[in-house]
Amino acid sequence: MNPQDALQRGDALLIVDVQNDFCPGGALAVAGGDDIIPVLNEGIEAAKANGNLIIASRDWHPAHHVSFKEQGGPWPAHCIQDTRGAEFHPDLALPENAVKVSKGTRFDEDAYSAFENTGLAGFLRDQGIGRLWIGGLAQDVCVLRTVTHARQEGFDVRVIMNATRPVDADQGEQATNEMLESGAKLEHIA
Repeated sequence: MNPQDALQRGDALLIVDVQNDFCPGGALAVAGGDDIIPVLNEGIEAAKANGNLIIASRDWHPAHHVSFKEQGGPWPAHCIQDTRGAEFHPDLALPENAVKVSKGTRFDEDAYSAFENTGLAGFLRDQGIGRLWIGGLAQDVCVLRTVTHARQEGFDVRVIMNATRPVDADQGEQATNEMLESGAKLEHIA
């Protein structure tokens, strides 16, 4: 589907955690994570041309975050605030006016969904957004949680399947099923 035809008035593009630490060479790299960037950039160009809102979420952890292995969490240290690993991938063509949403900022609590303790749902409603096009990293973790949370908040959700990659292929398949069960629809844009 052509992204310019897909995005309509009242839609927003939500890009989840396309950060250096989640791409090849990063602290918590997703295999092929940077392969999704050209698809997302097409979506960004279409959103800009159509006047759609563009949102980019990011893990923005303090040092010694509760989710890090050194603190007893499941993950290696990643996306630490103000580090290169926390930066958006340099090939991601985010416009200056993209809305950036930081999550996982508390020392004592992790956040996988872009909606978790960020105020994003209210902001989107205030902007008149009813439908979200979502892609990013990783399909079986933060994309899954963002999609299901968006559905719980009542948004119509389209997951851009060629703009997401899982940490684990089997978990990616399970995540796809969970997203479908939540009422999200799966799309491909190009």
